[in-house]
Amino acid sequence: MKTIQGPGIFLAQFIGAAAPFNTLEGLAGWAASLGYQGVQMPTSDAAIFDLKRAAESDAYCDELKGQLAAHGLQVTELSTHLQGQLLCVHPAYDLQFDAFAAPEVRGNPAARTQWAHDQLLLAAKASKRLGLKAHVSFSGALAWPYLYPWPQRPPGLVDAAFEELAKRWRPVLDAFDDAGVDVCYELHPGEDLHDGVTFERFLDAVGQHPRANILYDPSHFVLQQLDYLAFIDHYHERIRAFHVKDAEFRPNGKQGVYGSFSNWIDRAGRFRSLGDGQVDFKAIFSKMAQYDYPGWAVLEWECCLKHPEDGAREGATFIREHIIRVADRAFDDFAASAGDQKTLSTLLGLNR
Repeated sequence: MKTIQGPGIFLAQFIGAAAPFNTLEGLAGWAASLGYQGVQMPTSDAAIFDLKRAAESDAYCDELKGQLAAHGLQVTELSTHLQGQLLCVHPAYDLQFDAFAAPEVRGNPAARTQWAHDQLLLAAKASKRLGLKAHVSFSGALAWPYLYPWPQRPPGLVDAAFEELAKRWRPVLDAFDDAGVDVCYELHPGEDLHDGVTFERFLDAVGQHPRANILYDPSHFVLQQLDYLAFIDHYHERIRAFHVKDAEFRPNGKQGVYGSFSNWIDRAGRFRSLGDGQVDFKAIFSKMAQYDYPGWAVLEWECCLKHPEDGAREGATFIREHIIRVADRAFDDFAASAGDQKTLSTLLGLNR
């Protein structure tokens, strides 16, 4: 059995213009002061993490690891959520998602897709140089605008979307396989991979690729009203990354799962800071320990009410207190008896 590593923190939501959040050194010192042991690294801000240099230079990777180690930290995973999103973009979202891309490819969907592809290949190389075993990303989406079947979807539309999704991801998955790193998709509304059924459909489309895995985040399942504990039972062999994020779902007589186009603070389903929502983290951490989850427990802070610095400070303690130090022996070993064949036969009455 394995004890989960952590606590870790995803840095994306904390990068800002003011110190200590405007440099990696500042972020590292801040995270370490709160008790974090790992940082999940966004790769879209070269001032914090230079993805191209990390893909090409052992010296840069060694320098970065040393900088973090000086604060008692290590990299948990690299994140290409934004680049993964851009690998597959429905035209309805072109304008909004263009802001995620490099300036030189904005307004050119084909160039943007190629840029995202190249970024993901760099992430595979960088992950290998850093000695990482898992990587986190989004799948992107072509079918999402057709989620609710009205008007009814033309036959084959969803199959065609997943065929194209697999076509774009397969060479990326192969590159991560060459690097010895798992790609962990955050199953997230807005992505074509957003629940167990869509993940299975994708797995079939990429031939059950061994590097196609899951970033488990229960908050997205609360908002979908999916059984997030049973999900672990179904997919634990593919869960290779873990966002510890809370949520609540309080439907009323006026709105439910779809949220009524309301702002986050007014939605029936809302993300919350750890401990302020409805997620049963004791049960989740128990299942993770039961199934030998091999990775990190990483805070992703998203809350419509609480200040991020308060959420980060409380989150480190919350995760640490939920990590189960797994047993190195059975609790009833003191009552163990001999297990040789003669004893077993006697116990079964076979020696009479």
